[in-house]
Amino acid sequence: MDETLWVVKKGVLKAFLEEILNTHLSKEPNEWILESEAMELLGIKSKSHLWKLRSEGRITYTQPSRKILLYSRSSIHEYLNSHIQKAF
Repeated sequence: MDETLWVVKKGVLKAFLEEILNTHLSKEPNEWILESEAMELLGIKSKSHLWKLRSEGRITYTQPSRKILLYSRSSIHEYLNSHIQKAF
């Protein structure tokens, strides 16, 4: 096994890592998300609660295949924003 030792200046490494982070963080999140992420955004643990929101038309979803359900991130945010309670 050939082991190679690389020496990188601190400033160069820092600039490289910042570029990677900025590229990764600047990407817009996907509009369509999996059930697990939808439940996390909503702060729920029950798939039946998610089903209820979906069946009542409170959140938007798509079913590209029989076993795959995807949820609209923006509709979840709209649902959450519609339930904001104003402070006294």
